[in-house]
Amino acid sequence: MARTLATPGRRGRENGRVPPADQDEVRPYPIGLRLRGRRVVVVGGGHVAQRRVPGLLAAGADVVVVSPAVTPALEGLVPEIAWIERGFDEHDLDEAWYAVAATDDPGVNAAVAAAADERRIFCSRADDAREATAWTMASGHHGSVTVAVVGNREPRQSAALRDEIITALRDGHLSTKGALDRSPGVVLVGGGPGDPELVTVAARHALASADVVVADRLAPRELLDELGPHVELVDVAKLPRGRAAAQETINELIVARAREGKRVVRFKGGDNFVFGRGFEEIEACTAAGVPVTVVPGLSSALAVPARAGIPVTHRGVAHEFTVVSGHLPPGHAESLVDWDALARLRGTLVLLMAVENAPAIADALVAGGRPGTTPVAVLVEGTLPGERATYSTLGTLGADMDRDDVRPPAIIVIGDVVRVAKPEHYAGG
Repeated sequence: MARTLATPGRRGRENGRVPPADQDEVRPYPIGLRLRGRRVVVVGGGHVAQRRVPGLLAAGADVVVVSPAVTPALEGLVPEIAWIERGFDEHDLDEAWYAVAATDDPGVNAAVAAAADERRIFCSRADDAREATAWTMASGHHGSVTVAVVGNREPRQSAALRDEIITALRDGHLSTKGALDRSPGVVLVGGGPGDPELVTVAARHALASADVVVADRLAPRELLDELGPHVELVDVAKLPRGRAAAQETINELIVARAREGKRVVRFKGGDNFVFGRGFEEIEACTAAGVPVTVVPGLSSALAVPARAGIPVTHRGVAHEFTVVSGHLPPGHAESLVDWDALARLRGTLVLLMAVENAPAIADALVAGGRPGTTPVAVLVEGTLPGERATYSTLGTLGADMDRDDVRPPAIIVIGDVVRVAKPEHYAGG
């Protein structure tokens, strides 16, 4: 004997459609669509479509945009997407798996939704979620994890919660199995110029995965307080004219800890490869057969002047900039710098580790042809709470640094870009 089973929510259905009132009473069913190689039709070429299309492409969908006009960003995606340059026709949805109604015309969006219903294709609407069969979730990614949040037609709330979850995952405050790579080896992490807000997401991720952190003095110190109690912290500070851990000792340390099966984060300020001896540590790990990866950081040579409002290049003023280590004075037997050649350049010079030798460097540049009136900015403890600046010229640099008791760390910017950015410090600027 055959029986007919009652279908939940069947009351009030018309041609398989659920009236809006019923949709509001039932929470959405979350699901992840696998769209690789499947046709997805986006109707509309404005900013809503511009926001939706990249995620669909990242999912591998064959995206077709139907619109008489599109934004320049969408046009730039052709031929990665197909653009049908006209208004919507219901047959555009033939063979589609998913549709997005993203025009600013409610009538067109309603027509897209109706055509999708007839073909049993799920459709999201940018203008009226109550009439849609699918809602676009606020989504984000961290490693292999996709986080998607859908609220009751409250996109700002959904996006805010999504952002909090993703940030917690990236910072290591929230973890999921497999979200963090904890395999043994060494990770060289550039910590940026000092402000913990300028550390990259990848750097925070690495710190959260560490068993051992080997930290420099200039690495963002506030982040060390966030390390778990199980994490071993090794201080390898190098103090100017003071105690300093030998690079060979650091190399041996990170290799030894990694060989114990630990994940070692070598945490330093700035970027590993800009006067950070990062490649020496890679060579040590490679020679020992220890896996090693690199997380680049913001170089203080660029970030500190930027935070101070000083561009290292500027149209009509400087077409090049040169970053130079000033840890050895001009004329030193081991120096690899051609100061006479640098003096002949018209662009910007950025000096790192140069506080002690700055007066001698200024003299060498003037002797090589740079005017003594060339503006100089000495940026001390850039991006940190104690940041301050001395504005000077090549001719008066030594005296001005003595007057202001300049001490490391400091970035020194030489060139007319300083006058452009800080005209109040220079007569006639």
